[in-house]
Amino acid sequence: MAEEVVNFKVTIDGIPVEVAPGTSILNAARQIGGDIVPPAMCYYSKLEGSGGKCRTCLVKVSKGSEKDPRPMPKLVASCRTTVMDGMEVQNITSPEVVEARKGVVEMLLINHPLDCPVCDQAGECKLQDLGYEHGSEGTRYEFERRTFERIDIGDKIQLHMNRCILCYRCVYVANQLTNSREHGILNRGDHSEISTYIHKALDNDFIGNVIDVCPVGALTDKTFRFKSRVWFTKPINAHRECTCCSGKVTLWYKGEEVLRVTGRKDEFGEVEDFICNTCRFDTKKTADWILEAPALLDEDSVIMVNQYAQFNPPTVIKEDDKLQLANEEQLARTERLK
Repeated sequence: MAEEVVNFKVTIDGIPVEVAPGTSILNAARQIGGDIVPPAMCYYSKLEGSGGKCRTCLVKVSKGSEKDPRPMPKLVASCRTTVMDGMEVQNITSPEVVEARKGVVEMLLINHPLDCPVCDQAGECKLQDLGYEHGSEGTRYEFERRTFERIDIGDKIQLHMNRCILCYRCVYVANQLTNSREHGILNRGDHSEISTYIHKALDNDFIGNVIDVCPVGALTDKTFRFKSRVWFTKPINAHRECTCCSGKVTLWYKGEEVLRVTGRKDEFGEVEDFICNTCRFDTKKTADWILEAPALLDEDSVIMVNQYAQFNPPTVIKEDDKLQLANEEQLARTERLK
């Protein structure tokens, strides 16, 4: 018989929760939910090795465990720190954590351009949410921002390196979902950038997922660029029979037109099932999909302003070959009578 797994009891901001051994503090907080969940810009539960880059999920461990109750001397990244039995963690209840997170946000925004008015990620940008919830009102930075030349890395993907926060999510996606990885981090320090040695190299059946995992507007969909603000669209969950992926997506409608297709995301903004490029870029007609229901979004999201009150999917007009042939015959007879 298999040995019974004994869960660890952890307390986060005074709220106890039991989790399996090996669970990170961040995922333990996610089981509780609400405001005590630390923000995460680089961690992605579907990607192995992610986390530990942005430092926005810092927490204070005030008690290490029952066996060793000593507190940890420094703040730790909750996405990379596993829980211990009897551990006590402070997140929003710790002034030290709140102040440190404010400093991390200020550092992330040092080089990030203030181009939200022209960025397609506006309205669903995690950095916008992070800056509003945990940032300062102003900046102390007086030097020129870091800038990069614009390059073309693919026929369907636009890279704006000036907006990148080096979370590495797109690199992990390409490395773990595709047969080969053509892009990565070049150079070091403040010269580090996401790039390719060969331009227009990102051409893989699953490479479009780098758009979904990017928390900012560094990687955007060329087929959706400047077509509409996201809060003017209505997201609908749909599916189709696909030989490459699950075929489960979210269609973003404006009227009866599908402006873009994305993977479905959970409450933490992570894609549930990665989708192929065929579903993402090549099937943008209602007739290609079986519509299910309006997508469930965070009530505080600006996109909820334009949600459907009732599910009323647009009409699918299918071609009728017999009717078309009859119309052509009728037109021919009419022409002879003229």
